[in-house]
Amino acid sequence: MKHLKLAVLGAVCAAAFAGPALAELKPGDKAPAFTAPAYLAGEAFTFELGDALEQGPVVVYFFPAANTPGCNVEAALFSQAIDKFKAHGASVIGVTAGNVDQLAEFSSNTETCGGKFPVAADTGAKIAAEYDAVLDKKPEWADRTSYVVAPDGTVAAAYSDLNPNRHVREMLAAVEALEVEGLEK
Repeated sequence: MKHLKLAVLGAVCAAAFAGPALAELKPGDKAPAFTAPAYLAGEAFTFELGDALEQGPVVVYFFPAANTPGCNVEAALFSQAIDKFKAHGASVIGVTAGNVDQLAEFSSNTETCGGKFPVAADTGAKIAAEYDAVLDKKPEWADRTSYVVAPDGTVAAAYSDLNPNRHVREMLAAVEALEVEGLEK
């Protein structure tokens, strides 16, 4: 019986720690403004969050490093869903501190971004640090954390999980909810 209780307790603890981590910035917090070198379909430009917010909500998703398995999956999922985000007036920007020398290729590769949304270089993970999205085990890289930033510059939603598979679904649901809230006001 004692072993059964310990096994149940262990399973409960494992389940509690297996879920997604919580991002530090919470809905309602002011999102830090940033400007960063970026690429869209291999072309360099300067991304400014403030300019993007003038067009509507922005999904800012942080990822550890370009051209790594999980990050490639996440970029491909955002690429596949980009028309759904656009249908709700939202844009997407990926931000990374890892392998920034590969971002031009990463931004145009049909197996990742496919030229459908920009990715920004965050050398030294300075932007990630402002967003509380730094990878614990490798602080010079960003954690896998996604935010929806409302046009007023506040965080509308946050999601953090090293597994790349749910970020698109969570951010799309948040963008849809933000649109519905805007229609009700």
